[in-house]
Amino acid sequence: MKRLGLVSCQQPKHRYRKATQEHIAIPNHLDRQFDAVRPNQVWCGDVTYIWVGNRWAYLAVVIDLFARKPIGWAMSLSPDTALTSKALSMAYEMRGKPKGVMFHSDQGTHYTSRNYRQLLWRCQIKQSMSRRGNCWDNSPMERFFRSLKTEWIPTTGYRLFTEAKAEITHYIVGYYSSVRPHHYNAGLTPNESEKRYWLEYKNVANIS
Repeated sequence: MKRLGLVSCQQPKHRYRKATQEHIAIPNHLDRQFDAVRPNQVWCGDVTYIWVGNRWAYLAVVIDLFARKPIGWAMSLSPDTALTSKALSMAYEMRGKPKGVMFHSDQGTHYTSRNYRQLLWRCQIKQSMSRRGNCWDNSPMERFFRSLKTEWIPTTGYRLFTEAKAEITHYIVGYYSSVRPHHYNAGLTPNESEKRYWLEYKNVANIS
């Protein structure tokens, strides 16, 4: 890299505040079985940080593991339960309030709080959690955030919160889901992968 004049682009350092909320252990029901066979079988969620103006903003995202499609997201200046609940509620509404979904995340207090667990219960969603300090247990989310930060977000962050929110929404909806080919989907976009599934499902149902 030195000979070629290349410079490594590093994300600004971030340190989460020490948790003061309640914490409860949830089993790892997913157990790294990331290959979902249909949409709305397993959703994953996580929170990441983005530099906005002169402070950190937080982004919560929910993806459907079947095609690695982002289906819910929210941004806030606080990484709390309200943020993760908003992202989950968006996913639940956008997907038509499906039944039999498993939701997997890390052990952040914004996922273990009573309010969040009550939201999952009301939506009849089964909760699963990674083992403590094991990022590989939720690797699809880690991969999504890495793509977002290396492909889209400027190394210096954004000037305004509204700008960050609009640009990230454009990445999720206008690029990642509908344009960007995904290795997991054999080169198809998440939208195209799901479209083909439902077309095949409809054809099989008509034959039956």
